[in-house]
Order: sequence, then C-alpha cells, then structure tokens
Amino acid sequence: MIAALIFYMFAGLAVASGVMVIASRNPVHSVLFLILTFFNAAGLFLLLGAEFLAMVLVVVYVGAVAVLFLFVVMMLDINFVKLKEGVLQYLPTGAVIGLILLVELAVMFGGWTFAPDVEALVMAPAPTADQVSNTDALGRLLYTTYAYLFQASGVILLVAMIGTIMLTLRRRPGVRKQKIADQIARTGKDSVEIRKVPSGGGI
Repeated sequence: MIAALIFYMFAGLAVASGVMVIASRNPVHSVLFLILTFFNAAGLFLLLGAEFLAMVLVVVYVGAVAVLFLFVVMMLDINFVKLKEGVLQYLPTGAVIGLILLVELAVMFGGWTFAPDVEALVMAPAPTADQVSNTDALGRLLYTTYAYLFQASGVILLVAMIGTIMLTLRRRPGVRKQKIADQIARTGKDSVEIRKVPSGGGI
C-alpha cells in the first residue's frame, strides 16, 4: 500500500512538472520544472529496483544537462517576446502534426495486447547472479562480456569530442598566447638586467 502511494506521488509529480515544462512562460522556470521531472523519474526507477538508472538520471541529466540548459538560458540575452510573435502562423501546422501523432498513439494503444504468460513473467524473480545488486550486475556485464565494445564506445566519444573542438576552434591572428617552453627555458640573465645608477641621476 505504501509502495503504491509513493508510486502515484512520483508519477503525479512527474506528469504535472512535465506539463509545467511546456506551459511555463518563463524559460528558467521551465528548466527548473524539467529538473523536478528528472528527480521524480529517478524515484520511479528506484521503485522498480533500477538504482543504477536512477543514479545516472540524477548525476548525468540533472547534474549536467539540465543545469547546462539553465546556465545557457540565464546567460544568453534572448528576446523571448520577439520569438513568440510568429507562433500563431505555425500553429495550424503544429496542430496537424500533433493530431497525426495523437492518432498514431491511439492506434498503437488500441492494438496493444499482452502476452498470455506476461503475469507469470512479471511475478518470476529476476535472474541475478548470486543475488547481486542492479549496479553490480550491470558492471559485471559491461566490463566482462562487453568490455571491448564498452571501450570502443569510449573511443568513439573521445573522437567526437576532439572533432567538436576542432570544428569550433577559431584562430585569430595577433593574439598573444602563453608559451610554456619559452617560460621554462628562460634564465636569470634573460629576465633580470642589473644596471648601475649614479647618485643623483636617473636610469
């Protein structure tokens, strides 16, 4: 009974905050409601016993992606009033696309059928090795069976990051830059000049 109440609390807050993401007029408020949605989704994952997914949702999406969205929205000087001026001319097209998506969802859920043995599959205990936690089981699987694929995905992400840096790098002539090698190679004779100043005279 308590688990059901907690589920409905998390689910209701997630749906309500998701609606507020698209209904809020202030974009900063939208991002804050998005963070609240992620937290409630993480709570639902915890109820399902997927603590690893809940941790990833909080650490990656809330701690990085959503906060980055918030910083970008707050730092950029965007005239949202000007952006909303042309909303009405795109409203018919958006309404048609939304109606098509609604019909597709209705057809999908209308033809949804459960397998005859789905209840037995749900009630069956999860096949975990030595009753380890969800995070431990995922770690064993990633770093044993799929170790090479996991490392290959890391290499692909590294190449993508380097490519992004190279594409966005802008070289400007005449900009003075720090040269570490020249700084280390300097000696006392190169940096200090001793001059004998006579009394009553200037340099």
